[in-house]
Amino acid sequence: MNERISGTWDACIIGGGPAGLAAAIALRLRGLQVVVADGLRPPIDKACGEGLMPDSISAMQRLGIEIPAELGRKFFGIRFIDNERQIDGDFSTGYALAVRRTVLHEKMVERAEACGVNFRWGASISHLNSDGVVTAAETIRARWIVGADGARSRVRRWAGLDASTHYRPRYAFRRHYKIAPWSSRMEVHWINEAQAYVTPLGPDQICVAVVSRNPRLRLDAALRAFTGLRSRIGDAAPISTERGAITSMHSLRRVCAGHVALVGDASGGVDAITGEGLGLSFRQATALADAIKRGDLHGYQRAHRRLAWRPNFMARGLLMLDGRPWLRRRVMNALEDRNLFRRMLRIHTGDAPARDLLTIGAWLGLKLMEI
Repeated sequence: MNERISGTWDACIIGGGPAGLAAAIALRLRGLQVVVADGLRPPIDKACGEGLMPDSISAMQRLGIEIPAELGRKFFGIRFIDNERQIDGDFSTGYALAVRRTVLHEKMVERAEACGVNFRWGASISHLNSDGVVTAAETIRARWIVGADGARSRVRRWAGLDASTHYRPRYAFRRHYKIAPWSSRMEVHWINEAQAYVTPLGPDQICVAVVSRNPRLRLDAALRAFTGLRSRIGDAAPISTERGAITSMHSLRRVCAGHVALVGDASGGVDAITGEGLGLSFRQATALADAIKRGDLHGYQRAHRRLAWRPNFMARGLLMLDGRPWLRRRVMNALEDRNLFRRMLRIHTGDAPARDLLTIGAWLGLKLMEI
C-alpha cells in the first residue's frame, strides 16, 4: 500500500499529452507550482492528421511554444476533393503548420521543463483521494486536480463528470509515406462513407489519415475507394506503421466539480473533421489557468462552453456532408465562389467574429438555392 505523501502542489495534472502540457505551461506562466503525472513516457504519439490551423498556431505561440521551421511545413489553405472535382480555399491571414505529433510533443515537453513544470513520467495512477492523486509510488497532494487524460478519461469518471449530451464516435487510421507533397494545401478527399486527409509534412513526406464511422475500415481498404489519392500515392513507401484512434462529438454537461477540472478530450471532443482539437485544447488550457489563478472554476465552465461553440458548430456543418453525396455536390458548386470559401475559412479558423456566421450562412443558403 502506498504511504509516501509528497509536498503540496498548486495543481496536479493527470495526463502529459498536448492538453495537459498546455495546461501545465499556462499555470506556470501564472506563477503556480505544477506537477504532471502520466503512465507513459515521452514522446507520446497519437493518430491524427498532424495539421495545426492558423488559430491553433496563435494559441500555441501565446504559450511560448515554437516549432523550428525545419521540423514542420507551412501550408496555406484547404482543398476539398470529391471524385474528380476539387475546390481550393486559402487562409486570409497567417498559415497552418504540418508537424509530426511526436515532434510537437517533444517541443511542448521542452517548453514545460523550461517553465519549471515537474513531471512524474511512467506513474501508475490508481485513484484520487482527499489528499490528492494516488500513484503506485506516492500520493501527490494538490489544491487543484486537472484531468487531461483523453477521451476515455478516468479522472472524469472519478469526479462524477461523465454525464454527456451526446457521443458520436468515428474511427481514424493514419500512416506516413515517403513522397514529395503535390500541393501546398491540406487535402480533404470525400467518398460516401469516409474522408481522407493528406497533410504535407516535409519535402519528401506526407501524412494520410482516413476517418469513417466503420471501425473495420482500415487504411489500406479505404484507400482503394479513394482512387485518385491511391493513384497519387502510387508505390510510395510507408515510413510508419498504421495507428488508430477514435474521434467524436462529445459534450459534457459539466467540466469541473469541486477542485477537479477537465481539459482537452477529457472535457469533451470535437470531431477531427475540423482540425481544431489541439487548438481548442490550447485555448481551454489558458482559460483554465486564469480560472484557477482566480480560484473560481465556475468561470472556466462558462469559458469552456464559449470556446467549444464555434468548433462544434463547424463540425456539425461539415458532418452533414458525410454520406450525403447530393449535398456535397451542391456545396462544392457553391464553394466555387472563391470569396465565399475564403470567408468560410476565416470563420473556421477563428479569424472572423461568430456573428459572421449569420451572413455567411445566408450567403451559402442563397447559393444552394441557385443550383
